[in-house]
Amino acid sequence: MLPQLSIGIYVRSEKIAASAIELLRGERYALTHIKSAVEFLGFFKHNYHVDCFVFEVDGDLRELLSKLQERSIFLPAVIFSPQPGEDGRPEAPYSDGFEAAASTADKSQEQSCAFFYHPAEVQLPIAQASEIGAGIDRAIAQFLKLSTPVPVNYQSATVDATAQLTAQSLLSRQQRRLAEKLRERLGYLGVYYKRNSQIFLKNLSESEKKKFLEQLKSSYRDIVLNYFSQDAAVNNQIDEFVNLAFFADVPVTQIVEIHMELMDEFAKQLQLEGRNEEILLDYRLTLIDAIAHMCEMYRRSIPKEASQVRM
Repeated sequence: MLPQLSIGIYVRSEKIAASAIELLRGERYALTHIKSAVEFLGFFKHNYHVDCFVFEVDGDLRELLSKLQERSIFLPAVIFSPQPGEDGRPEAPYSDGFEAAASTADKSQEQSCAFFYHPAEVQLPIAQASEIGAGIDRAIAQFLKLSTPVPVNYQSATVDATAQLTAQSLLSRQQRRLAEKLRERLGYLGVYYKRNSQIFLKNLSESEKKKFLEQLKSSYRDIVLNYFSQDAAVNNQIDEFVNLAFFADVPVTQIVEIHMELMDEFAKQLQLEGRNEEILLDYRLTLIDAIAHMCEMYRRSIPKEASQVRM
């Protein structure tokens, strides 16, 4: 039996909670049903690690999630939401370009509403509760791509920069923990195999594609700058870079292009400083390492039943 994903369910409606539990019951998930706000907040005091949380829009949701934001706790989330036009949606507009991750039918709905928790959350209409499994997969995939969490108080025009940096740092740590957990427990199967083609690089809008490639290039730059240092964190940086590339189905040629662009930039800088640019040849190892990680990711993403097929 494959190890399970840990799912927390905090839904006030007993009917919806029972339906979600019934749909998710099985070998894939380990479920925790939380029945009160006190129990929910106490859950995190004991350092429990949850892979995804399932919520329901109710009167206490915003207050509850704001407490998580204040603690810089960000997790994949699926939120059962009312139908369009019903009360309960947050009023503050906020968007971070994740519309492409939604189905065509849901785009107009997601664009017209704000986020309760963070831009990578998945809002699932109660009428579509039967799709909870796919919603969890999408929430985790989007969370691993999330670059900027919602500010602690997203309705405020000014937010303390230190608080934002702290939230960003903790978000990165939590993404790394989840990515490592998925690799260790699922062997790249499960969520990794069920990528959402709508967030593939080739399917993004031009503005979204430009923003994503800038993020990917920045991530690769950090790897290059730290590659020959004694900092063990570079391995995590490579993993994060590969995660981004994998979920966006970035072709290897794009990775090579990013590498060459950076090498050209560094070569120009070295020439200005009157230094020998031959040192950049050593960074071919960085490119080889990144591509090797990608190959391993794809190799291990193949379902066992497919890998056992004989020609």
